Amino acid sequence: MIKAIAVDMDGTFLDSQKHYDEVRFNQQFQKLQDKNIKFIAASGNQYAKLRSIFGDKEMYFIAENGAVIYQGNSLYDYKSFDIQDYQSLVQYLMLEQGLREFIICGLKSAYILKDTSQPFKENAHFYYHQLEEIDSFNVLPDDDYVKIAFNINRTTHPTLDEDMAIRFKYIASLVSSGHDSIDVIMPNMTKGEALKGLLTKWHIKPSELMAFGDANNDKDMLALAHYSYVMANSNDSELFDIAHAVAPSNDEQGVLQVIDDVVLS
Repeated sequence: MIKAIAVDMDGTFLDSQKHYDEVRFNQQFQKLQDKNIKFIAASGNQYAKLRSIFGDKEMYFIAENGAVIYQGNSLYDYKSFDIQDYQSLVQYLMLEQGLREFIICGLKSAYILKDTSQPFKENAHFYYHQLEEIDSFNVLPDDDYVKIAFNINRTTHPTLDEDMAIRFKYIASLVSSGHDSIDVIMPNMTKGEALKGLLTKWHIKPSELMAFGDANNDKDMLALAHYSYVMANSNDSELFDIAHAVAPSNDEQGVLQVIDDVVLS
């Protein structure tokens, strides 16, 4: 019996235009509530971005790849980097790798540098609804830091993610949400680990969990859930070995199809 459903956002719940069938989902969500089935948005995205997608629904949000958990509008739990470790990551990207276009992600807000390109700023503002532009990363704003996000240019920095993973293996892990989009997160701080904590609190077994994903940062979440679905549009071949089934693509509203067919039928 399915008692909880965890869903990735980009490439999974949202279609290629970053939309979903709101009318259909709202009907489903009410039926899930009636059955006491918990619905969790599990994403690398910022909580404010997730909240903008779902409005004021009373549901759980696993944000920033597992570092931040909200229950509705209330902060439920979070874990942040040691500030000295985090500063060393920021300085490595800036001073040793010569990067300026990356996002430092805190609990209160995300931050980018003012003197970055307009396309980078527009993309950052799309994904981070709480975002400040600041003059320098030399002294970080007063915040609890949970992630660094950047896109790798494989022409100029072909092995940046591999180099960084080796250099900082004791203080950080790197995961990808696809297309060379990299999140630097704390070791063992993933969507799957966050879900394990919630399941324990709810007295729900992994055999009662349904999960959907399409990218590398969904791997442990899909490995945890008994009812695990990789999206047909996924480009990560490993997920097809891990997941128990394949859902129709995100552009076919595959998540909603499976919920209708498997959970609500």
